Amino acid sequence: MNKLINDLERKIGRYAVPNLTLYIVGLYVVGYVLQLAPSSVNLTYFLTLNPALILSGQIWRIVSWILIPPSSFSLLIIITLVFYYFIGSTMERTLGTFRYNLFIFSGMILMIIGAFLAYAAYHAMDPANAAAYMTYLSPVFSTYYLQQMVFLAFAITYPEMQVLLMFIIPVKVKWMGIVYGIILVYEGIMGLIGHNYCTFFAIGSQILNLFLFYLSTGRMDRFKPKEVKRRATFQKNVHMTPPGVTRHKCAVCGRTEKDDPNLEFRFCSKCNGNYEYCQDHLFTHQHIK
Repeated sequence: MNKLINDLERKIGRYAVPNLTLYIVGLYVVGYVLQLAPSSVNLTYFLTLNPALILSGQIWRIVSWILIPPSSFSLLIIITLVFYYFIGSTMERTLGTFRYNLFIFSGMILMIIGAFLAYAAYHAMDPANAAAYMTYLSPVFSTYYLQQMVFLAFAITYPEMQVLLMFIIPVKVKWMGIVYGIILVYEGIMGLIGHNYCTFFAIGSQILNLFLFYLSTGRMDRFKPKEVKRRATFQKNVHMTPPGVTRHKCAVCGRTEKDDPNLEFRFCSKCNGNYEYCQDHLFTHQHIK
């Protein structure tokens, strides 16, 4: 996968958008402004990723849904946006502009695909009411789950980093990532069981994007048969000892690991030479000068 990404970066890397997170936060701000419109207008309704209406001619919905912010407006939203800008810009510096762009835009494309799959599932279940289901549930297809995946990608990249939960409790990012991941998987499974296909495909599409990101880090390479064989061969060669030769021998009593597999051996730093002693004589022997 890395070879494919590297090839893409060489060909189209110059078109990557630098500081992409800042533009995304700007779109969120526009979305919050639209939310301030009178409830009788409900501008958000005209922005949702609704395949039923897209197929009827409202093609702007393919991109307008990114204006829908990940949560409702509140006093804490400024802090949320600052935190999102922090993790987004950090990931861009870590991955590089092109790879971060690829992660974000792949998530958007997969979200669109997920919306059409949800519509197909509703149409297969209840053709007469499929459009009504999508009209009611399509707001689920927003940037909320995309933002969650950026955080989980951040947790994968910087698992030991600490953040202050509620500005008081220091928590490692990896634990927050595990909790968020469990919650998202649970929501996705409940969506599938409850025939809420919008939630299921919205979460599933972004988990797939996160999995592709994880593959791009190279951490799954150790499970490749070729890599497993290489490690096994290396371990075999490292630990291979000729017959009749021991790896450890006490310079005082002459015991080896064959006499007692649980016996521990250490070298003495005060002796002049490489003299090894068992645990019984490490602190009681006379130092060799």
